[in-house]
Amino acid sequence: QVKLVESGGGLVQAGGSLRLSCAASGRSLNMYIMAWFRQAPGKEREYVAHINWSGGYKQYSDSVKGRFTISRDNAEHTVYLQMNSLKPEDTAIYSCALKWSHGSGSYYDDRHYDYRGQGTQVTVSS
Repeated sequence: QVKLVESGGGLVQAGGSLRLSCAASGRSLNMYIMAWFRQAPGKEREYVAHINWSGGYKQYSDSVKGRFTISRDNAEHTVYLQMNSLKPEDTAIYSCALKWSHGSGSYYDDRHYDYRGQGTQVTVSS
C-alpha cells in the first residue's frame, strides 16, 4: 500500500505564489509517475501536470503552462508543484496521484492512477 500526503496549500492573493508538496510512503517506491489534479467547487476534477520517474519528461495542462512547474525528489519520494502568477480561477483542492511506470491508461484521468492523496486547499483571492 502507498500513502500520499499533500501539503503547502493556503490563501494567497492573485499574482502570488505557492509551492505544494506531495510525500509518498509505503511499499517499495520505484519507477512511478506522479501527477497533480485539481477540483474546483461544482466542477469536475481537472488534470494539472505529470512527471515521469527520471524527471526528464513533464507535461502541463494549457491552463497552467508557463505558470506552474512540477518537479520531484526521488530520494525523498516527494513531488512538488510550484505555482506562480496565481489567478482566482486556480482556486481548487489540489491532489497528487501515483501511477506505476509499467502501468497503462491515461495520464490525464486520475481514475487511471494507482493511488491518490486527500488533497490540499488552494484559495486565490482577487
